[in-house]
Amino acid sequence: MSAFNAIGDEREIDREEYTPGVEPQPTWCPGCGDFGVLKSLKQALPEVGRTPEETLVCTGIGCSGKLNSYLDTYGFHTIHGRSLPVARAAKLANDGLEVIAAGGDGDGYGIGGNHFIHTARENHDMTYIVFNNEIFGLTKGQTSPTSPKGHKSKTQPGGTAKTPIRPLSMSLTSGATYIARTAAVNPNQAKEIIAEAIEHDGFAHVDFLTQCPTWNKDARQYVPYIDVQESDDYDFDITDRGEAAQMMQETEDVLNEGTVLTGRYYVDEESPSYQEEKKEPRPRPAGTAGRAVLRRRRRVGT
Repeated sequence: MSAFNAIGDEREIDREEYTPGVEPQPTWCPGCGDFGVLKSLKQALPEVGRTPEETLVCTGIGCSGKLNSYLDTYGFHTIHGRSLPVARAAKLANDGLEVIAAGGDGDGYGIGGNHFIHTARENHDMTYIVFNNEIFGLTKGQTSPTSPKGHKSKTQPGGTAKTPIRPLSMSLTSGATYIARTAAVNPNQAKEIIAEAIEHDGFAHVDFLTQCPTWNKDARQYVPYIDVQESDDYDFDITDRGEAAQMMQETEDVLNEGTVLTGRYYVDEESPSYQEEKKEPRPRPAGTAGRAVLRRRRRVGT
């Protein structure tokens, strides 16, 4: 796949371009699902024709925050739960950048949950990958927003009494226009979904199941998984909000019962992105409020 680099020359892109020249030793634990996210992203970016110079990766705090340390693109390591507002600002400042935000389930669905809702509602043109391992990993094993009911941890030694949030359903309700779930144990599907998310014009949300063998030993390794597009047991229209909502609900109901469903759940190619809407010409102010605006402009000489 070819693309234009910073000086406009067409060239082939090799995935190894995304590996830093002096590659840092990963500090993820052996068997961590985060390796699967990194591999899938390095495979997807060349496939969609994006060079390292055209790509920005914004990460939050947590194990997922180390992603841009192992990926040779522009990077911004933000504070906890704040990868999305930084990513939004970067995309507004430079619409030519391919902006990817990443965070963990605690980072993205917990402290950053409000940013998630409103970035989806406004349909900002970016990809958001959430490393979902149902635990706080970096801080060593506390209950997270996606931990299943009854899960025992340092913060809930008797088992949490709360039901986990539903990230797919929340994403649809908020207004995301591309919603998918994949898993580190399904690298081919993961690469394809991330490539589709990057190419999508609008807010693309990928809930990426990443096993944590160190701090969430009781959790499944998300095996076996079922691809809802390939299975004959599931038939729904990913462009229909109602059918997508029903499929998401079923997927989230059965995850903690041992059935891991993955795939594309909703795709809306019609709704304009936030960036597209901002490019449309705006009418001049009219009516009482408009006249007041013009009077203020005259007073200040604008």
